[in-house]
Amino acid sequence: MSDVSRPSPAEPRTEARTAVVIPAAGRGVRLGPGAPKALRALNGTPMLIHAVRAMAASRAVSLVVVVAPPDGTAEVKSLLDAHALPERTDFLVVPGGDTRQESVRLGLEALPPDHDIVLVHDAARPLVPVDTVDAVIEAVREGAAAVVPALPLADTVKEVEPTTAPGEPEPVVATPERARLRAVQTPQGFDRTTLVRAHETVTGDVTDDASMVEQLGERVVVVPGHEEAFKVTRPLDLVLAEAVLARRRLNDGF
Repeated sequence: MSDVSRPSPAEPRTEARTAVVIPAAGRGVRLGPGAPKALRALNGTPMLIHAVRAMAASRAVSLVVVVAPPDGTAEVKSLLDAHALPERTDFLVVPGGDTRQESVRLGLEALPPDHDIVLVHDAARPLVPVDTVDAVIEAVREGAAAVVPALPLADTVKEVEPTTAPGEPEPVVATPERARLRAVQTPQGFDRTTLVRAHETVTGDVTDDASMVEQLGERVVVVPGHEEAFKVTRPLDLVLAEAVLARRRLNDGF
């Protein structure tokens, strides 16, 4: 009779817990003067609330950390308290920094130790479908260190030599192969250890967290994005977002 102990087949498999960090400390100058972009109303509700609900719609998400403007933490907490959010999800508001990168780092530092998967999501992408959120999480669960949702490009892209004078013609230097290019969206998903290491290591200015992981030499993979995960940056984007919400209300009672 062997003395080797065997694991009980009744032992449940523990799923990695997922948290979301939403940096919402930016001013959103391209939308014009007024409230910070994340607090602008969309169908009468701040974009930030739409974005939080989009993340919390995934049953895999157990915590959402909102990184607020340094002087707007109380206002953001009041917003979260005033709007109906899923009871199964915990919410936390922390003050942000001067840059998006610093705000994400502050959000990471606020996470409890029992969350192994971290999503980073733009507050200005309020309409991400839950299937996209779940696809990112599943790819990280399957072993990817970093995952980004992305769409193929519809337009041909030109690389140019930028000029210093606004409106001056810019010479084209290359035409990248469109089939190899993708327009990246959020939420971007990460193994928490990898993302923390990226924020500890990469000090240069970056446009997204996945590029920081790339600089570590880690592999980043792409999953299909969604056309409704667009970023609300300009006034015309608000019109499009309102149209999407109107269609959802008509079709789904959203």
